[in-house]
Amino acid sequence: MRWEGRRESDNVEDQRGGGRAMRYGVGGIGGLIVVIVILLLGGDPRRLLEGSGEAQVGDPSAPADPSAGVGEPGQNPPAQESAGEAQTRHMISVVLAETEDVWSEIFRGMGRTYEEPKLVLFSGSVDSGCGFADAAVGPFYCPRNGKVYLDLSFYDELHDRFGASGDFAQAYVLAHEVGHHVQNLLGISDKVAAAQARGGRQANALSVRLELQADCLAGVWAHDADRAHQLLEKGDIEEGLRAASAIGDDRIQMQSQGYVAPDAFTHGSSQERVDWFRRGIEKGSIDACNTFE
Repeated sequence: MRWEGRRESDNVEDQRGGGRAMRYGVGGIGGLIVVIVILLLGGDPRRLLEGSGEAQVGDPSAPADPSAGVGEPGQNPPAQESAGEAQTRHMISVVLAETEDVWSEIFRGMGRTYEEPKLVLFSGSVDSGCGFADAAVGPFYCPRNGKVYLDLSFYDELHDRFGASGDFAQAYVLAHEVGHHVQNLLGISDKVAAAQARGGRQANALSVRLELQADCLAGVWAHDADRAHQLLEKGDIEEGLRAASAIGDDRIQMQSQGYVAPDAFTHGSSQERVDWFRRGIEKGSIDACNTFE
């Protein structure tokens, strides 16, 4: 995927590494004042007094505030970030920027304004606008605050557990979550949630249709981004299709429980996910993504 040197989005909030830390020297009246201030702010001064020279302001066990990134959006990554993580961060920032360009143009053609989502990078767990979440849930979108949440370690799992790798496979994952943002802006998510709230046996089926539509919308993004900026290289589409297949409900169920239970599907089978993602790529139109017919 041709992403190097392209514009990176400003809508990235890097919350990896937890809360912010402040360093102080301990000694004399100045050290005592620092301890008192930390106590008043709810911090634990013991680490400071034990000679670590570092104390967390606030509850060190509390997750980061999802409404605020670490430093400026997209900047100030954690000191322990590896070279590979830095490259992935830059790549997905470019992908997010590409989704902004594509969906802004599509919404403009509909006579609407596209509201850009935020991408929150976290590590381990996060207190999102939709509640506390562990990295085990994978990437997700929160419609309450219009943010996508992503732990970069998911891409390692995508490769190690599901055998799907490549920058376009990673881009597909993000584009799928942005697809949920598009659904939210268009009112589709609210309609599905209302139908699910009425109960019945269709709740899971509606969830599947919503997820498959997000796959199709990810394909629409890929189609338009490639047409406008020649984003894709040979083999990229196959990477994306492998990723879509790898995280189908049937494949995940077989890995986790040894059998397939279609009635428990929430995201769609591997074949369904591949078919709808491919449909979006080939058609390049929202109209082609009506999974609810």
